[in-house]
Amino acid sequence: MIETEDLRKEFRAGRAGIVRRRSGRAVTTAVDGLTLAIPPGRVTGLLGLNGAGKTTTIKIIATLLRQTSGTVRVDGLDPLRDPNAVRRRINLIAGGERMVYARMTGRENLWYFGQLYDVPRGVLRPRIDELLALVGLDAAADTVVERYSRGMAQRLSIARGLINDPAYLLLDEPTLGLDAPIARDLRRVVARLAREGKGVLLTSHYLAEVEELCRHVYVIGDGRHLTEGSPAELTARTGCHRRVRVTVAGHSAQVESAVAAFAGRLGARADVEVAENGDMTVSLSHPDEIAGPLTMAIVDAGGTLAGLEVAEPSLEDAILTLNDEAGLVTA
Repeated sequence: MIETEDLRKEFRAGRAGIVRRRSGRAVTTAVDGLTLAIPPGRVTGLLGLNGAGKTTTIKIIATLLRQTSGTVRVDGLDPLRDPNAVRRRINLIAGGERMVYARMTGRENLWYFGQLYDVPRGVLRPRIDELLALVGLDAAADTVVERYSRGMAQRLSIARGLINDPAYLLLDEPTLGLDAPIARDLRRVVARLAREGKGVLLTSHYLAEVEELCRHVYVIGDGRHLTEGSPAELTARTGCHRRVRVTVAGHSAQVESAVAAFAGRLGARADVEVAENGDMTVSLSHPDEIAGPLTMAIVDAGGTLAGLEVAEPSLEDAILTLNDEAGLVTA
């Protein structure tokens, strides 16, 4: 597996939020003591707000940056001592970055990168065909990339990331800016790769994507480990509750009073908003199933229901709660 232990990365700069050492030189800590494990056959998530240290961590594992201290091991190999051996076992795909050549065809790109990885020609030719089919680009294999849509270019980047048949795939926002159908197709490819035994480390701001793909998630903030677990475990651990939202036709002081009394009995808080058309929206969060009792209280008070929504607690709720508890900025 990929393992990091007490990983730390400092940049010497004059940016905001810096500290000064005795030497007087300014440093900022991007990664602060991270210990992670990315095993084969699983998609592992690395989550955090902007600036949390996710991309820096991935670049260290990918041998693009040197850590200040701490260790990285890829199947026991040290990227600092044997970077080429590590690079043969990993590959990196970053969303929003140009990782293929626009004036080459899709097939030519894969051939070029295969040569860089010293893939034997007898292996490379059939692998290119297999990868183009995997990402749905076999019909566009001989079209220059500058004629590709953004989604096609990103799918080619996935194929490029697999050209050396890596044991581990590092995905940094791989679906950034992609249309929903293309992003869905890429998620299917990633899930298939994990089922076939590849270890995947994924960062993404699309938390529904993380909930779909990741069996284990690390949450970091300001470069530090905040917590870890499955998406469901994180949501439960942070005490996030399902939210009931009821729309009542017309505003009624009697209904509003009944809602306040209902919330008071639960030890919860009800949020009431009145729209321009006069309809009233009642929102209430609680761990129990309260949709039925709440609507009955509204009807008994003379209210007429115009809508009902029940939202289960999400990973997004958990991440925001964790950052609030850690005193981190959420915007």
